[in-house]
Amino acid sequence: MKKLLATTVVALLLAGCTTAPFQPSTGALYNDTKAPLQLDYENTDLGHKVGSASSHSFLGLFAFGDNSIQAGAKDGGIKTIKHTDYEFVNVFFGLFTKTTVYVYGD
Repeated sequence: MKKLLATTVVALLLAGCTTAPFQPSTGALYNDTKAPLQLDYENTDLGHKVGSASSHSFLGLFAFGDNSIQAGAKDGGIKTIKHTDYEFVNVFFGLFTKTTVYVYGD
């Protein structure tokens, strides 16, 4: 029983991990935050174009969409990627979530 409890606690702690280099504040009831997908800002030029790509989840059971950098670049007609950001929206403990990647470039 102790092993199951310890495994559950570790799984819950890791569930909040992100692959982005910076995670802004989050809220369980409502969350709408934006953050960079990279932290190298030396000589960062955003470029003249922006594209976006999104994915969605409902009830934590169904997820769909393509929020890849490639899809965002295609959406904005971008050939040279210069910077990327992301936006995360969460409503009521994951009842609805949306992740959008923004791609900037020329």
